[in-house]
Amino acid sequence: MPIRQEQKQQIVQEVNAAAAAAMSAVLADYRGVAVEDMTRLRRDARANKVTLRVVRNTLLRRAVADTEFECITEALTGPTLLALSEEDPGAAARLLKAFAADHEHFSIKALSVGGRLLQAQDIDKLANLPSREQALAMLMGTMLAPVAALARALADIPGRTVRTLAAVRDQKRETK
Repeated sequence: MPIRQEQKQQIVQEVNAAAAAAMSAVLADYRGVAVEDMTRLRRDARANKVTLRVVRNTLLRRAVADTEFECITEALTGPTLLALSEEDPGAAARLLKAFAADHEHFSIKALSVGGRLLQAQDIDKLANLPSREQALAMLMGTMLAPVAALARALADIPGRTVRTLAAVRDQKRETK
């Protein structure tokens, strides 16, 4: 059944709004994947704040026009699943990479982050990015390391003083 013009415009607007708010995009070929597996993927995507859409390539070209994901139009061939990460740039890549590992018919076509088109083999670069919480924890650990070292050094001064005094006391006892 053909899609009416109003429905096409609505799809383009929805995808455009999602793309404007997204941090990264991943394109995949989903041919041969069972419906129940796709349903599980969609559920996992919602849990990870990833938007999944199956959109006709012509509509997707219009939807990503004038967004930072305009570069993905080069990879729009065949059936396309679009995954957009809303909060974590690596979330869609991690999700689809894990799904592709379990499903041989599912394949990553391309990905985009920061207005750059990356090839499918570069998925590890994006999937291995730390999440926001992990990055903040790493930053805080780096910022706290000098303070912790100073605190340990200052805490060690009384201990050294006590050990030095104990050594002097023991030395005086031996000389008597």
